[in-house]
Amino acid sequence: MKHDKSYLRNRFLIKRKKKYLHSKKFNFSLIFKLIKKHFKNKKVIIGGYYPSYYEVNILKLLQEASKKKFKIVLPVIKTSSLMSFKIWIPNEPLYVSKFGILEPKSTNKGFTPDVIIVPLVTFDSQLNRIGYGKGYYDRKLKKIKKIKRNAICIGVAHSFQKSESIPTNKHDFKLDYIFTERGIISSRK
Repeated sequence: MKHDKSYLRNRFLIKRKKKYLHSKKFNFSLIFKLIKKHFKNKKVIIGGYYPSYYEVNILKLLQEASKKKFKIVLPVIKTSSLMSFKIWIPNEPLYVSKFGILEPKSTNKGFTPDVIIVPLVTFDSQLNRIGYGKGYYDRKLKKIKKIKRNAICIGVAHSFQKSESIPTNKHDFKLDYIFTERGIISSRK
């Protein structure tokens, strides 16, 4: 049975909230191996997110990346349809935006990340995702891929967030990988 995005979004937001406290640990070293495989010795800019609404907590990943001298950037919502990435050093204060999201200072210089860690509500085995419905990541990831062709986009979710299939349209951006507590899902067989 096919469901629309709104139905799936609501269903998986409820499921994520119910199961969040029982979720398993994530092996973030797999992401560092993936980065090393794609970028060899290049110093990479990692675009992360500050977890909220029961999203996977990636703060340990960001702290470890910072210790390894990766530059960390977080999303900043500029307008109701525009998002950019600004530099952030873990433990540096964040500010609540008018959209209710914790962000680095919006006066910081913007950066284009090489690796983008993407929060999501649900995903399927084809690496499609459903977010919160505003399209910020779809638009921004398309722009990043035009600027940096070899940038990689990694969705992060609990394995219980997997959906059988997700309806897509021309505006949706397909991820390169999905990372769960069970490992990395790739479109490359």
